Amino acid sequence: MQRKDPKCRCEKRVVEKSTGVCKLYSKLQSAYLDILQNNDSIETIQCNVPLDGFSQGDYTTDFLCKCKDGTFMVRECVERKYLTKPMTISLLDASRLFWAKREITNWGIVTNTEGSYA
Repeated sequence: MQRKDPKCRCEKRVVEKSTGVCKLYSKLQSAYLDILQNNDSIETIQCNVPLDGFSQGDYTTDFLCKCKDGTFMVRECVERKYLTKPMTISLLDASRLFWAKREITNWGIVTNTEGSYA
């Protein structure tokens, strides 16, 4: 999850499964975009989808993907070292509830293994 207008490094990439430019704010997001791009069950990828009306403030979801079977999946990228932070836990739980209210239950967290981003 990111704030709507983050003030950090931004990598911009164009990938086949996305209609626009993907703005990536971490190595973890960049590595996971490659995984999504190579996944045959993913039809389209949206990056940094605004969470309009989100109870925690102005944030975006890292990836909203449409699968070839017509369902949607949401993935939030979080570095392992932040998983114990109360604010991170609160934001992730609020994101899960936000998407559950929109009937998207395929929600998950992507994290790095210790010392790597793939």
